[in-house]
Amino acid sequence: MLTIDGLQYSNWSRSIFQQMREGGLDCVHVTIAYHETCLETLRNIGKWNLMFEQHNDLICQVGSASELLKAKQEGKTGVVFGFQNCSPIEDDYSLVEIFHTLGVRFMQLSYNNQSLLATGCYEANDPGITRFGKQIIREMNRVGMVIDMSHSAEISTLEAIELSERPIAITHANPVFFEPALRNKSDAVIKALGETGGMLGFSLYPFHLKNGPDCTLAEFCEMVADTAEMMGVDHIGIGSDLCQDQENSVVEWMRNGRWSKTTDYGEGSSSNAGWPKQPDWFSDSTHYARIAKGLIDHGFSDEDVEKVMGKNWLRFFESSFSPT
Repeated sequence: MLTIDGLQYSNWSRSIFQQMREGGLDCVHVTIAYHETCLETLRNIGKWNLMFEQHNDLICQVGSASELLKAKQEGKTGVVFGFQNCSPIEDDYSLVEIFHTLGVRFMQLSYNNQSLLATGCYEANDPGITRFGKQIIREMNRVGMVIDMSHSAEISTLEAIELSERPIAITHANPVFFEPALRNKSDAVIKALGETGGMLGFSLYPFHLKNGPDCTLAEFCEMVADTAEMMGVDHIGIGSDLCQDQENSVVEWMRNGRWSKTTDYGEGSSSNAGWPKQPDWFSDSTHYARIAKGLIDHGFSDEDVEKVMGKNWLRFFESSFSPT
């Protein structure tokens, strides 16, 4: 079975790469920037280049569906680069094409806060896509970089779906009907995403799950089934948002960046500080088969399980990563 994870942000190590291979993970979209500048992001790419060299028996960079399938044939996990914010392009549209050349295939237009492009989901007011944002959407469409609205607010997300000439993605979030987290998505967003050929990657991050770490596999699979009814089984996949082996200082960087000297706890109160415990049925990359079995047990056909576990993402990659 082809297995693709629409997003992870782990403290990468050989042991994690080995878990990916043990779990049959064929491709993972990795976050290489949150609040980094262009230069800092280039340095992060440099760190990944070194990891590709040091662990080339386990991982390789991929930027297309064909490269992904080649990595699978070679027994490696393909790594796709993505940004969880637009900060790496600063205020320069030309950096979109440059980063695409370096292998970046996803970029969120905002991360929780207002950006130069769009509004984040924690802002009180959402004026939608900015003038600069409209230009960047056009450029991303042209070069083959996917618009990701996982951390963006409602109006901005709906406008991005409408403005983009190519389907967009929400790589790691769940429906708000399942858990009313600020980061989860409304029925209107889910339906619009499906109607335009977009993709939703289901998050395994506990703050996005019903009952948090105590969410059961059966509850998760029921949510997958309900979402499939709303937007079609061809438009859903996994986007685990797995953040293995990270220090608490990393989650502070994600939430605060350089814009705040006090901790932004984001999704709830200070009780949400630090990293939550993962559900016991998905704690690392060896556990994808548990999700597949859960979907089978819930009544999904073998064909539909294959779509959710990877084939839908593969088809999306085929149509999204190349220039128009």
